[in-house]
Amino acid sequence: MIVIRGYDHVGIRVSDRDRALDFYGRLGFVPDPRFTNDRVAEIVAADGTRINLIFNRAPEPRARNVLLDDPVKLPGLTHAAFIVERLDRLIEWAVREGVRITEGPVDWDRRLTCFIRDPDGNVLEFNELKPSS
Repeated sequence: MIVIRGYDHVGIRVSDRDRALDFYGRLGFVPDPRFTNDRVAEIVAADGTRINLIFNRAPEPRARNVLLDDPVKLPGLTHAAFIVERLDRLIEWAVREGVRITEGPVDWDRRLTCFIRDPDGNVLEFNELKPSS
């Protein structure tokens, strides 16, 4: 049996290195210089959560996400989901920064959820976990 011990990172393809580093930096991620080069930046949040920004996406002026925005639903990863301490702070940040909230907040049984998009149209989900009863 394979024993999974955790989740290491998600890779997100982006078209503009500087714009992506700025956006994710405003979310609290900083590049890890040990794993960053001209093709990819491994960025890390204060809690150790990692994302690999892959710098090879073709520019798409409308920031269309082919996995979610096109009528034919192709297989693939549709979003990355993160846990935040307080979802209201993420929502305040998005409004202040002019980042479009594409869904939410939604109150699920175990979490509050909100979806935003990065400048390339990649979907990011943020969750505030509710205390278990």
